[in-house]
Amino acid sequence: MMTAVAAVTKARPLRVETIGCEVASELTPQALGVTYWLDVAPEGEPYQVTIRFIGRRSGVRGKPGPRDSFNIVETIEHVLPGSGPIAITARVYGIEAGDWHVTSAPTTDARRARPKPPLFSTDRPRLPKGSASGRTMFAPIVGVSAPGAHRGAWPSLVALGAGVALATQAALAAHSRLPVTTVLMGTLIACVVGLIGAKAYYMTGHLITGDHYGFRSLLSGGMCIQGFVLGAIGALVVGTRLAGVPVGPVLDVTAPGLLFAMTIGRFGCFFGGCCAGRPTASRWGLWSSDRRLGVRRMPSQLLESTVALVAGSSALVVLLTTTPEPPAVIFIGAIAAYTLGRQLVFPLRANPGHTSYGRMVMLALAGGALALDVLIALHAK
Repeated sequence: MMTAVAAVTKARPLRVETIGCEVASELTPQALGVTYWLDVAPEGEPYQVTIRFIGRRSGVRGKPGPRDSFNIVETIEHVLPGSGPIAITARVYGIEAGDWHVTSAPTTDARRARPKPPLFSTDRPRLPKGSASGRTMFAPIVGVSAPGAHRGAWPSLVALGAGVALATQAALAAHSRLPVTTVLMGTLIACVVGLIGAKAYYMTGHLITGDHYGFRSLLSGGMCIQGFVLGAIGALVVGTRLAGVPVGPVLDVTAPGLLFAMTIGRFGCFFGGCCAGRPTASRWGLWSSDRRLGVRRMPSQLLESTVALVAGSSALVVLLTTTPEPPAVIFIGAIAAYTLGRQLVFPLRANPGHTSYGRMVMLALAGGALALDVLIALHAK
């Protein structure tokens, strides 16, 4: 992948993001997405790079208006030497729809005036100027279009994960002699509630830090798995009780499928450009994007996917080889184990958390719940 990325940087340092769909090109509001590719120094200390984008609308008749041009600056605060090619994507809103010609150029980096460290070379690749032409697109599509961020990957893989979860739950419900149709219907309703909870949890997290992006993304991206689990499981418990089905066994047969869905869904995050890992120069990093910055990153989504797979597989094996006692012991243990692993992976994310103490609290709660669950299960035998 790194070889292919490097080839793109040499072929064209600047490009306008396109989708190739005429319908999307006519929808409003419109915006423009432009990506600048750059190589980084092979060694040395982290440094800053700033790129200026200047655009002018083509075919303007008469005197150009304020919406017929733009001049914006994008900065990469910490470029890590040895991390390979980087793609930075800028998005321009509030401009006239149509064809645009864009130029890009690096600006002066004040840090170059600092003394050079004695142990490392500070020779940095010369960043070229670039130019490209392209047309505006539907703004919500522009917002998720960037190298390394594949449109449709997240919803497609999340939908696949949901299908796997429902199939696994149905098979285990039949194995445990539970009413399969009733359980599935309750789960489908719970999933709808869970989606609402995922969006609400996401927006609440942004409001805690004073970031109002959550409201702006109400109808676009932005969901949180914790909110989905809380909303869906709460609704499933209520629905199951109303249907007269024992809650504990239903939760137990739900756990493996829920974790398998997370396993698949996290691949959607990796390919879709959300929940991205922090940039790294490590050989263990993978080139991916957070929809703004494409760079070699710690694959935090894939690590979390592995945690979910291990927890889900363990729950499945235990469920198929034993009779859960007391009811819901498998569900609690599996979710606690996943939560514990997830918190351990969090420091590898580019944005590890909303509060400084939240991770430690969750580690303690998840670890305590898992230990207590194991003790209860052993005592019940």
